[in-house]
Amino acid sequence: MPPVEKQTEQELTIDDSTVVEKYKLAGDIVNKILQTTIRACVVGASVKELCRKGDQMLAQEAEKKYKNEEGMKKGVAFPTCLSVNNCICHFSPARNDTDYLLKENDVVKIDMGAHIDGFIAVSAHTIVVGATPENKCKGRPADVVLAAYHASQAALRLLKDGTGNYAVTEAVQKIAADFKCKPIEGMLSHQLKQFKIDGEKTIIQNPTIAQKKEHEKCEFEKYEVYAMDVLISTGEGLGKELDTRVSIYKKTDENYQLKLKASRAFFGEVKKKYGSMPFNLRNFEEEAKAKLGVNECVAHKMVEPFQVLYEKHNEYVAQFKYTVLVLPNGLKVVTGYPFDATCYESEHSVQDEDMKKLLASELVLATSKNALSSGKDKKKRRRRNKNKGGAAAGAADDAGDEDADGDSGEEDVATDKKEQKA
Repeated sequence: MPPVEKQTEQELTIDDSTVVEKYKLAGDIVNKILQTTIRACVVGASVKELCRKGDQMLAQEAEKKYKNEEGMKKGVAFPTCLSVNNCICHFSPARNDTDYLLKENDVVKIDMGAHIDGFIAVSAHTIVVGATPENKCKGRPADVVLAAYHASQAALRLLKDGTGNYAVTEAVQKIAADFKCKPIEGMLSHQLKQFKIDGEKTIIQNPTIAQKKEHEKCEFEKYEVYAMDVLISTGEGLGKELDTRVSIYKKTDENYQLKLKASRAFFGEVKKKYGSMPFNLRNFEEEAKAKLGVNECVAHKMVEPFQVLYEKHNEYVAQFKYTVLVLPNGLKVVTGYPFDATCYESEHSVQDEDMKKLLASELVLATSKNALSSGKDKKKRRRRNKNKGGAAAGAADDAGDEDADGDSGEEDVATDKKEQKA
């Protein structure tokens, strides 16, 4: 029997420390593979190969976790994408698709995700190939990268219990405008839940009047998890489909009696291997048959495509995405890679006074295990430890209460303290 996604009566949330641990483990995997992929982004590198290796490493690292938990689902939560320059998102070529080789000064957005037991960690980071503190990226590419980074940092500071989602929308808009850039129209940051990458609560970027009417206002609440995603463009912020083949899809809850044998075989493999997680056609053994089967599934809305979107030619798009746990005493940011602002030089900067104050404020990070555990849980742990090793073990447990993951309150946010200020 293949492993199946657990159907629990009660939704598991981060008020349970074991759930927090799974998010953190998934985040550690993503951070490790993101770092490896960033280092491999050199002139001449194959995007197709980097994406393939990224998925392979994500799956391998996830498989190492919870080895004794038979039937636990784990692996890739979002296939590795490298979207370059004016490509906004979801460029992740399948084996027989056209490749792209990285060039000097390319603006590269790296996007990926992993999950442990359905608890999803995703991240995106933008680099410019060849940019260093000595060989700075300048001009419009620098403008858009700095705009996206500062907007993402403002978004993180607004993600707290009681804040409305449109506060983030407006902050991203203001900071983008200060760099003469625009957020990508209609892009959403989603709440994350177990086995669900696109939860109900969302944060919209640069909405049209129609989108604003349809998009629901909401407030963030403690014990929620978000994929905080910011995409900024030097152009008009309008995404269009070109002729790039879609390679990433996700199963929906629609039902239909598929007619083609290839479609039924494809959909059966999707359910068995990926469940509700997004997947890439390159990971199917017989890619040609998968491409044949996916067409009927899309036509009847049994799977949905992640379209490859583009800005106008000669424009640039930058992206930063973090997985954020909203805890009672602050945030736990489990994914992200340190940003080096010394690699970029722009004639623009954050001018809006409110945004300056927001960016200058400290990011409130969760550091206490009290946020996750009740007094009863602590007493149980103390009794258990004392039974094992006497009073010394109980004292050690008290010391361990400093942080939910035992790191003594060190920041999980993958941004240098210096760079947290505009």
